[in-house]
Amino acid sequence: MAYLILGLILWTAAHLFKRVAPDLRARMGNAGKGLVAVGVLAGLVLMVIGYRQAEFINIWFPPTWTVHLNNLMMLGAVFLYGMSATKGRLRGAIRHPQLTAVKVWAVAHLLVNGDLASLILFGGLLAWAVLEVVVINMSEDWNRPAPGEAKRDIILVVITLVLFFAMTFVHNWLGVWPFPG
Repeated sequence: MAYLILGLILWTAAHLFKRVAPDLRARMGNAGKGLVAVGVLAGLVLMVIGYRQAEFINIWFPPTWTVHLNNLMMLGAVFLYGMSATKGRLRGAIRHPQLTAVKVWAVAHLLVNGDLASLILFGGLLAWAVLEVVVINMSEDWNRPAPGEAKRDIILVVITLVLFFAMTFVHNWLGVWPFPG
């Protein structure tokens, strides 16, 4: 679990670096961007290794119906994440669509995984996303962008469905079929 926890710490520190030490980050220029990228990537790798190596310690037994709720929430999370790139009418509907997507993703995975490593991973990333929103909101103002064309939102729905099913097959490839039999 040490790699998992270290990965979460590194991930969080790398993401918060710009907000916590803005002057230092600005003085570093492109080297600072590279440092953040390396920190995020190293944190991600450590989280994956730590999660996969973690001993299975069951904390609770999720009810079987939570799988259906998880899948619905995951579809919503993919859609929310895509909202950050849309140029449609939904642009600007939510201030932090990517971080909101991470929060929905984390809660969805907490619903279906009752082991300690999952609680640390998904709970830790949920805590990071909440903290990140708070820090961003405290450090900068937001001007809601003007909505775009509705047809762009239809494209977002199509892309969401394609990505959702691609993620399903990646989960299957990794040995986790997300739909109950």
